[in-house]
Formats: sequence, structure tokens, C-alpha cells
Amino acid sequence: MGGSGDGRRGVGRRAVLIGGGAALVGTGVAARDEIRRWWWRLPGVEKDRVEGELDHPGALWTAASGANWRRADRPDDYVIDRVVIHVVQGSYATALKVFKNPAHRAATHYVVGKDGRIAQLVRELDVAYHAGSRSMNQRSIGIEHEGFVDRPKDFTDAMYAASARLTAGICRRYGIPVDREHIIGHVEVPGADHTDPGPHWDWDGYLRLVRSTSVPTESEAVS
Repeated sequence: MGGSGDGRRGVGRRAVLIGGGAALVGTGVAARDEIRRWWWRLPGVEKDRVEGELDHPGALWTAASGANWRRADRPDDYVIDRVVIHVVQGSYATALKVFKNPAHRAATHYVVGKDGRIAQLVRELDVAYHAGSRSMNQRSIGIEHEGFVDRPKDFTDAMYAASARLTAGICRRYGIPVDREHIIGHVEVPGADHTDPGPHWDWDGYLRLVRSTSVPTESEAVS
């Protein structure tokens, strides 16, 4: 399941921007790029958001608690180059419940059920606290899966197919290679203390499914 490890930034960008303003003057394109990257993080400034907007067509929007993620502007401020696969150690409903709980301090971007349904809880442009590593949280999208790591029957064909379509779409959007270096398990996050998705997750079959759905469908191409 998702793990915490990405606290909110402290002193930071406001002081850096204001204190470093003089240094930015006269640096041309680089200065403008830096200002454009961070201006909206100043107190009282927020990017426009559409409540319930989805990144994956067909997902159900069910917002995680704001304590379990933080606003960002990925991939403009952080490059997205990893997908992290999680297993809940519980049900689909359990995952939604805990990610709505501000005391949990963790959430993934998506939850996939055994029946193939998908919920989106955090926008992909934002940083979800799921990997137990601040740097991995910033660069990755987390996908939770219903079930238990020691019950291979929980990993159904419907779940694999839905998750593979989701991951294929993510990889297309951000140019992420479909391989085991870039699509990893929670257990593979440096410093992680979790074991999911466990020994019964079919990595070879999953990557084949992701690759087979890497070409956009006709409906995706039209939209």
C-alpha cells in the first residue's frame, strides 16, 4: 500500500524567489523559465483546477484528503518517469477509505479493483504521498491494486487488463519507457519497507499487456 514520506516543504520557494530576485534579473530565458515554474507557489496564488477532472478516461473521481498529497505542476516542475505498482492488503473500498483519511498521510493517484474498475484520487500533475520516498513521489505516479500480496487469485484478468491500459496511457503521456526500470513495484523503491506487489504479481504478463495497449485506441485518438 502507499506509504508516506513526503512532507510539505518548509521555507522555501517564496524566500528563494524573493531573496534571489536580484540574481535572476538579466539572466534572460533561464530566469523567465524559473519564474514561470514557481510563481503559482507563492502564498495566495493557485493554478486553476477543475474539480473532478480526470486524467484517465472512465475512472471514477473520488478525491483523497488534501493531507495525503500536495499541489504541483508536473511534468513542468518535476519530470514524471516512473510508475509505481502497489497492492492494498485489503479491498478496493478500504483503499478509498484510508486515502480519504487525513491521518493516513498517504495516497496513490489511482486504485484498481479486481473487477477492473478504476478510481482516481489525485491528479497526475500533483504529488501523491505513496512511495515512502520524497524523490520517488515527485517523479512517479502510484497505482494501488485491490487484494493481498500472498493471494495470487486476487490478481484477476480484469484487474491486469484495466491496470495495463492505465499504465500504457501514463507512459504515452509522459514518454515513459515500458520496462522494469521505469515500471516498478513499491518494494523496489530505494529505502522502502513494503513488499508489494509481492511474488505473485505477473510482471512479464503485465508488461506484455502494457505494450499491447501502448497504441492509442480510436476513441483516445479522436479525443
